[in-house]
Amino acid sequence: MLTVDELIAGSGAAFGTSGLRGLATSLTNSIVWGAVTGFLEFLRQEGEFHSGPVAVAGDLRESTPRLLQACARAIRDAGGQPVFCGLIPTPALAYYAFARGIPAIMVTGSHIPAERNGIKFHRSSREILKDDEAAILRQPVPVERFRFTAGETLEAVARHPEADLIADLYVSRYLDFFGSSTLQGLKIGVWQHSAVGRDMLIRTLRELGAVVVPLGRSESFVPVDTEAIPPDLRLQAKAWVKEHRLDAIVSTDGDSDRPMLADQTGEWLRGDTIGLLCARELGAECVVTPISSSTALERSSRFSRIIRTRIGSPYLISAMLAERERRSGIVCGYEANGGFVLGSTIERNGRVLTALLTRDAMLPLLSVLTTLRGRTVSELCAELPQRFTYSDRLRDFSNENSLEIVKQLAINAADPQRSPLFKRLYSHCGDLLSVDQTDGVRMTFASGDIIHFRPSGNAPELRCYTESDSSARAEKLNAFALDMARGS
Repeated sequence: MLTVDELIAGSGAAFGTSGLRGLATSLTNSIVWGAVTGFLEFLRQEGEFHSGPVAVAGDLRESTPRLLQACARAIRDAGGQPVFCGLIPTPALAYYAFARGIPAIMVTGSHIPAERNGIKFHRSSREILKDDEAAILRQPVPVERFRFTAGETLEAVARHPEADLIADLYVSRYLDFFGSSTLQGLKIGVWQHSAVGRDMLIRTLRELGAVVVPLGRSESFVPVDTEAIPPDLRLQAKAWVKEHRLDAIVSTDGDSDRPMLADQTGEWLRGDTIGLLCARELGAECVVTPISSSTALERSSRFSRIIRTRIGSPYLISAMLAERERRSGIVCGYEANGGFVLGSTIERNGRVLTALLTRDAMLPLLSVLTTLRGRTVSELCAELPQRFTYSDRLRDFSNENSLEIVKQLAINAADPQRSPLFKRLYSHCGDLLSVDQTDGVRMTFASGDIIHFRPSGNAPELRCYTESDSSARAEKLNAFALDMARGS
């Protein structure tokens, strides 16, 4: 009998920053079956699964239906009942499952390329953490029970009769908290592309009183990385706001757990700017965020406690849970990609918004838009300390090469004058002030510039995060750093 770890070894599939990821061809039916079986066996040991219902949903990728079928087969073989909630956002699935106290499985590759896919696992009250992931990988799975031949078709997954009510539950969460006319007077564009929550987002904005202009719907899957917005989309956003006289444009990534927001000029906000504005509006006392997020958070002096972590929502949630154990008060977390995690229940004017321990896109978007009250989005951003971040990546860049660059920078940080890489950095950024190796290698220079390299946990990519005192400088710094890495 193989463990889950042994089953997926060498397949090309692996647990990354958030869940199991890989080429759709690597996520074979047997690997999906084994991973889900291991997840449910782990939950059985934890007392959270007793042959009961398991909520499942997916995004709009071409490979998603097959993966859903393999998930459902594993749930049935484990004695459970798959509850197919439809093609809905990850946070909508999680909200329903947490309310019922049942596990949830989301088939999605999030923002990664269309030929890839993945699976996100949720316990009965939160997404899985890294300790949970390690326990799942150790689970033995009886793969001999799963006899699947290449010509066999798995049983189709029937949509649950109450799937529409599950979507309604998520929308009502925000209608009930923000109020029906809170966006009245705003004209908002929704870039739909192939985001699974596109219709839900349009509906929510309209029911909150906004005039909504749907934009750019795609029937084929479009991978959208909220941390690496391409130049053509930047130009398109500016054209849309001018053509339709929009106050803002909103969107999400593929599984609708990361937000996108452009201001009235069509300028896309950074995800950590959206997160900071949301945390401020919600009255958070403690904010948890990865080291890649802008230092505008500390400079704002708005929060009594700030905790920095490695990149990935499991690390955020672990720190948030620990903080809740230590102290009372509103705790939230956000990532540089914009994904927002509400760690505490909030009550305001008799309205309650419960904690949701997984990334969400709807809450940060609505929090920023409802805060405008006659101001523009850019005016709201101008109230924050003026630190600017930028991120991009080298695609099809092997993990081995990424790790080698990070290793060389970390090794030579002690004696940077001997390193050709650091000599190039010095000529561009000035003296090195500090190096942080919490996740990758993050270098802060005396000029105030920051360059952060990190291998992606989800795809063969080297990610680069930069920060400076102007958006133009941050962008140029990023291009310089990636060019340096490419030629190293």
